[in-house]
Amino acid sequence: MKLHSLLFTGALLILSSHSAFAQSVDFVEPKNGATVTSPFKVVFAVTGMTVQPAGDMTANTGHHHLLINAENIPSGAVIPADEKHIHFGKGQTETVVNLPPGKYKLTMQFANGAHQSYGSQLSKSIDVVVK
Repeated sequence: MKLHSLLFTGALLILSSHSAFAQSVDFVEPKNGATVTSPFKVVFAVTGMTVQPAGDMTANTGHHHLLINAENIPSGAVIPADEKHIHFGKGQTETVVNLPPGKYKLTMQFANGAHQSYGSQLSKSIDVVVK
């Protein structure tokens, strides 16, 4: 019986540690290091969370934000709305971006319904060159 309890406890620990890492975000396109021509398509992905419009405060939900040459947003901080911080509060998972030629750092930041960042765990940055 003791072995059974140990195995069960071990399985629970593995499952709980796995769920801590199951949440992530990524760029479907463009890929890191890509050279693109403006306007270009940006597609977001999220794993372990559900995309919902701004205002929905259900647990494990949120929406995407695209940061252009902007600093990461710490967990719990509200993401500003300006030309460097683009909100997708309707639950969009893709957009078309028009940028002048140059090098850019694009950061996808997932946030809750009140635009509060989930922090670095749900953030991903890539570098692109616009020709």
